[in-house]
Amino acid sequence: MTEVGPGSLVHWEFVSEDPSRTRPFLEAVFGWEFRTVPGVDYQVFTAPSGPGGAVVRASAEQSRGVLNYVLSTSLEDDLRKIEEAGGRVRVGKTEIPHIGWWALFEEPTGLVLALFQSLGPDWGPIARYR
Repeated sequence: MTEVGPGSLVHWEFVSEDPSRTRPFLEAVFGWEFRTVPGVDYQVFTAPSGPGGAVVRASAEQSRGVLNYVLSTSLEDDLRKIEEAGGRVRVGKTEIPHIGWWALFEEPTGLVLALFQSLGPDWGPIARYR
């Protein structure tokens, strides 16, 4: 398995206006296996090779498109660096119960990315690469 370190892309979210149509399309075309995360509208998929991801409904914070998650070992430090480098934090450090934390930011030209910090090496999107 490939070692994944800070700064690596570790998760994709396909942000859709209609996840109930997006999921079966991706299953039929690419054969991706999905499972629903209990208690939330979040459809996680496994792709043949890294990274996996999810299909999620578009919202005020996330417009339709693809959201890439970058691995962080300290969201606080990385969010500070983002602001110092001219970026903007859109959603600060937010807990993902039993998995870790995430945050949403824009780089100076408006490209939106997310950060992910895991509870540990056996948790979250990076676990399958260890």
